[in-house]
Amino acid sequence: MLALKLPSFEDYELIDSGNFKKLERFGQFILSRPEPQAIWSPALSEAEWAKKAQAVFNRKTGAATNAEDGNWELKPGMPEQWHIRYDFEGMHLNFRLGLTSFKHVGIFPEQAENWNYIYRGLRKMDIDHPVVLNLFAYTGGASLAAKAAGADVVHVDSVKPVVSWARQNMEASQLDNIRWTVEDALKFVRKEAKRGRKYQAIILDPPAYGRGPEGEKWLLDKHLPELLEHCGQILDPEHHLLILNLYSMGFSALIAENLARQYFPFAKNMECGELFIPDQAGRKLPLGVFARFAQG
Repeated sequence: MLALKLPSFEDYELIDSGNFKKLERFGQFILSRPEPQAIWSPALSEAEWAKKAQAVFNRKTGAATNAEDGNWELKPGMPEQWHIRYDFEGMHLNFRLGLTSFKHVGIFPEQAENWNYIYRGLRKMDIDHPVVLNLFAYTGGASLAAKAAGADVVHVDSVKPVVSWARQNMEASQLDNIRWTVEDALKFVRKEAKRGRKYQAIILDPPAYGRGPEGEKWLLDKHLPELLEHCGQILDPEHHLLILNLYSMGFSALIAENLARQYFPFAKNMECGELFIPDQAGRKLPLGVFARFAQG
């Protein structure tokens, strides 16, 4: 079981965490956001947080309010959009960040460890232009890493504005020719399995719940096994890479490992564990579990 910390990331750091919040630097700007797993006390005082934070996300309250909804309180000079950069070996990625109404900013920094794994794994693969499927692909960090490694990439997400955001990140990173698909992930892999398609890499970032573009309901507990069953049918058993990320607080790394072993019986070199980011006081903030494997 592995605990993988954030790799070197010049444009990001977790300054402090606690009281169900995190204080983060993205580029030159410092943000305060809710974090349900930071149950300890912060290292810095409330006054220090207030002084440092240039944008603070406040949840909306009320019975009719979505638990993720809220608004940002901005200090003068804090933009609503800006760019940051991530570099690893020959990979140079640029991300457009933005302050959304559901606390996210367009990037999950802890996934940088998986971007490195994708980039290295695909470059080692003994096949020209491996084909990569990125499901629940959001703003495309994994898609960009795969493209930078020379792969042909199919990027699938059910939210059209998010796919447009990913396209902007591709262009900012001076990459091109990613195939964009606005579709329900489960519906997409069902069709690919029927067609007999094969992919050399599959990246899955399923949420706990969600909606497809035509109102399709996604529930992690109910639909994940079927999704993985179809992915097992379309992943190349000879040349392959797979990453399964799970963010639901009820799912452990052992669950991710058990699912991966069940639906991908040919998998070797399996790794599973937690992703975390240390703050400046040395506390390790857990930010999801994973199972992954690769064979070239």
